[in-house]
Amino acid sequence: MGIRYEDMNDGVRRIHLSGRLDTVGSEQIADELARLAGSAGRGVVVHLSEVTFLSSMGIRALIAAAKVVQAAGGRMALHVDGSDVVVRTLEATGIDELIPVFDDEDEAEAAVRG
Repeated sequence: MGIRYEDMNDGVRRIHLSGRLDTVGSEQIADELARLAGSAGRGVVVHLSEVTFLSSMGIRALIAAAKVVQAAGGRMALHVDGSDVVVRTLEATGIDELIPVFDDEDEAEAAVRG
C-alpha cells in the first residue's frame, strides 16, 4: 500500500493512495492517512484511482481521516477517477453519503475549498 501527498497553492492537500486497501494495507497507512489529513488544516482530496481493492477496514480508515479533517475545520472528498471496483464498494456501503465522492478532480477540489 502506498501513500503520498502534495499541497496545492489553492489550499488543498491531495493525498494519493495506491494498492490494496484491505486489512493489511489499511493497517499500513491508516495512521499516516489520518496524520496527513489532519495536519492539512484545510481541504483534503483523497485520490483512490490507483486503489485496486477496498475493504471495510479501508473504509474505516477513510472515515477516520474524514473525522480528523472535520475536527480541524476542513473538508474531505474522495476522487475515484473511474475505478469501478472502488466506486461500487463505496456506493454499496453508503460512504458516498458521508464523504463526497467525485470522478472529476476539479469538482472534488472545489467541494473541499468552499
